[in-house]
Parts: sequence; structure tokens; C-alpha cells
Amino acid sequence: MACSSGVDELSRRLVPDELWELTEPLLPKFAPRTQGGGSEPTDQRAVFAAVVYVLTSSCAWRMLPPSFGITVPTAHQRFTVWTKVGLWHRLQRAVLDELGNQGLIDWSRAVIDAMSVRAKRG
Repeated sequence: MACSSGVDELSRRLVPDELWELTEPLLPKFAPRTQGGGSEPTDQRAVFAAVVYVLTSSCAWRMLPPSFGITVPTAHQRFTVWTKVGLWHRLQRAVLDELGNQGLIDWSRAVIDAMSVRAKRG
């Protein structure tokens, strides 16, 4: 049990309740397969925590700790779907909006670095 409580603590640090409240409504709903079969629906928050772990730790997908309770194919497939539907951009916007609503961002001090955008010739 110590291992799962450690993962629970890690998951709560990676995806605190406040972040999950912003994230959950943005996630696409996964419908059961019409032909049947497959496994039970996977807990979206657990999958999200596993994906965040991979993205923030520079861990290879194949090295995702089994203690998350999420298979590597499931985590990677959801990451791919979420990327295709623009989740990461929408989540960034939701976080920035929430921080702005709380007065925690001073937009008068925002800077855009045009040097990081490649300009095409001609």
C-alpha cells in the first residue's frame, strides 16, 4: 500500500484539485467501443496525472511507472488525442485566465519575444 499512497501523493502534486477543476471540462469524452470488448473506462484524472508525469519528468513513455495504474499505450494514446484537439493550448489559456481573474498576473509586464519566431524569406 505504501507505493500506491506515494503515487497518490505524487498525482496530487502533479495535478492539484485546482488544476483538475480547470482541466476536466476541457477533456474530450471517450465513448465505449460500439463493438464491445476492451477494458473498463480509465479514470481521466489518473491518465492526466500519468501524462503530466511523463511530460514534466522527461521520462520516456515506455518507462511510465506501473504504479500509476495506467498502461503506456493508454497514456500515450490519450496524450495524442488531447494534443490533436488542442487541449494544451486551451488549458494554458484557462490557467492564465484563472490567474488573471485572481489578480495574480500583471499583464502590463508581459513581454513577447519575436526573436523566437522564424521569419520566412520572400
